[in-house]
This record gives sequence, C-alpha cells and structure tokens, in this order.
Amino acid sequence: MQIKVADTLKKLPPYLFVEIDRAKRKARQEGKDLIDLGIGDPDTPTPGHIIEALYAAAKDPRNHRYALDAGMLELREEIACWYKERFGISLSAADEILPLIGSKEGIAHIPFAFLNKNDVSLVPDPAYPAYRNATILAGGKPHIMPLLEKNAFLPELGAVPKTVLKRAKLLFLNYPNNPTSAVVPQAFLKEAVAFAKKHGIIICFDLAYSEMCFDGYAAPAILPIRGAKDVAVEFHSLSKTYNMTGWRIGWVCGNKEIVAAVAKIKSNIDSGIFQAIQCAGIAALKTDNAFIRNMSQMYKERRDVLVEGLQGMGWNVVPTKATFYVWAKIPQKTSSIDFCNHLLQDNGVVATPGVGFGKYGEGYLRFALTQKTEKIREALQRLARV
Repeated sequence: MQIKVADTLKKLPPYLFVEIDRAKRKARQEGKDLIDLGIGDPDTPTPGHIIEALYAAAKDPRNHRYALDAGMLELREEIACWYKERFGISLSAADEILPLIGSKEGIAHIPFAFLNKNDVSLVPDPAYPAYRNATILAGGKPHIMPLLEKNAFLPELGAVPKTVLKRAKLLFLNYPNNPTSAVVPQAFLKEAVAFAKKHGIIICFDLAYSEMCFDGYAAPAILPIRGAKDVAVEFHSLSKTYNMTGWRIGWVCGNKEIVAAVAKIKSNIDSGIFQAIQCAGIAALKTDNAFIRNMSQMYKERRDVLVEGLQGMGWNVVPTKATFYVWAKIPQKTSSIDFCNHLLQDNGVVATPGVGFGKYGEGYLRFALTQKTEKIREALQRLARV
C-alpha cells in the first residue's frame, strides 16, 4: 500500500530544530567536539525547590488521575498573582487564564479555534516557526510581515494589503523577539491594539522571554494597554524563566472568549497537564525574584563576552536588551545554511541559520547564550579562524 500524507503536511518545511539536531548527532558520531550555541535550551538546572514540589506532588495519589482541562484553580490563581505583581493588571482565574502543556501547544492550537479554510494569519518573518506552521495545519494562509533591521525588527502593520485584511483573523507578535532579540516600545503595542480593533483581528502575543532582560530594561506585556483585553491574548511559559523547558507548562491569558475557544480545542485533543507538574508550576511562580535577577545577570555576562568578541572580529552585531539570543549578520557572502554548516563542520560551533526562521532571516544567524562563559570564549577562538 502506498502511504499518502495530507496535503497540509506536505506544505510544511522540515522543522528547523530537528534538522539541526540531526546534523549535531552526525557530527558527534564523527568525533567532532562541538560547542552548541544553537537551540535555546537553558544549560542550568531547574531550581531545587521546584523539583521538590514535583516530587512531593507525584507521591500523592490524588494527582495520578486525569487533570482538569482548565488546570488547577490554585495554579490559575498563582498565575493571576504573578501577572498582577509583574504587569499591574488583574486577570480572572476563573475564565481569563488557561494553563497549557507549554506555550507552544497553545500557539499551535489557536489557529484551529479561529481560522476557517483560507482565512489569514499575519505572521512575522523571521519568527518562531510554529506561527506559520500551525496556520498551515489549520487550513489557513500565512501572510508574511517582514521584520527588517531598518525598522528595528518591528512589522509594518500599515503595509498589510486591504485585500489581506479582509480575510485576516489572527496577528502573531513576539517581543522580546525570537530570533532577533528585538524589543518593543509601548507606542507600537498601542498601534497594534488599535489596528486589531479596527480590522477585527485577534492578537496572539508571545511573551515567553519577558523575564530575560538586561541593562535596566523590563519587557512590557500587551494586556495592560487600554482596550487590549478586547482583542488580545498572551502566551507565557515557565520554560525559559525557570529553566523548565522539558517540563512543558505555560499558559494563555487575556480575552475570556478567546481563552474559552482555545480551551475547547484542548478539551478535544488532550487531557490536561499532569497535576504534579502543575504543583511544580505553582512553586515556580512563587520563586524569589532574586533567581530571575541572577539568571539575567548570567546571560548578560555571556552576551557581553560574545558580542564584544564578535565585534572585535568585525562582525555586525548589536547587544540585545532581552532574550538569551544574539542575532548577527553573517560576515561572508554565503547563505545562512551554508555558513552554519561550515561553522559546524570546520569549527565545531553550532549556530542556527537565520533562514530557518523565514526568508527574511537570510543573511543572519542566531547564537544562543546557553553555554558557560569559558565555552563562549572558546567558541570565539574557533570563530576567529572563519
């Protein structure tokens, strides 16, 4: 029998990080010593008190049953407290917060809740691949909004054609940004809310990197903007903030009708987050803010070492104020894939090609600050031979 996959699956490009992982495994099998500055996976462990909370909850038989789709009330209440303290806005734990199996899960499901066939999502480029790919899987059409250096990597909302706006249902935004590390001014968030209201578009604001900030910068949320709750939801994750990438816990919050639609999709697809992990999430959100300050300081020091080293070699790179990424122009006239392959094969340094995040990422590569400072210095020594 000939196995035929769905047409939507054929439209998806190979998933970037799977391809990078395959190349890394092959290089290691060949005996290469790699310094991995590729995928953004924290290299420091989850704090001990979070692990202890998981351990205690996992021993409780009450947590061994199906979890509620809406998530534990205690977790939703803790998210509301965290949000109030961090951003100064009140959220209802009853209907404005939905825990997720990682924010990626919610981002991937929201197009299924709102897109009919050939409806449009406005998708930044370069961007986290899930925005575009989830739109395609849901039967929608991604409309690409270029993120250009000359525009501080902000999309030009006014450049979206009127014919596209008539079919647009979702607008994906992500700041602090992956992969460019760009940050967003309040004025743009106000513009985005006004734009969404005018055209009847839902804003999906990915705020996964909100706590990784440097140089006195504090990342803003969109929901505190006047009128944002009418049109917007935000996606958060504990992955980067508390070194919990493998735990898969996050949330979506904001407009209760949008949250309810995502919850309906979830109820038909999964059975909720293992309650012991939800208990660990509660412990994470109660973590002393000193932990976040210390983590941010660590990433700032790594950023400074990498950026100064690259600049000293003539690379065009600007220090980021947030995230644990450095977005750098390739110093040679070659494709980002070829250049990153060269770094991997000849220098043993793993970086992510910019084109993997979209065609407007071509000419750039992304370094992740997920190695200790001494390893970053060693990587710079290797890059000096490029």
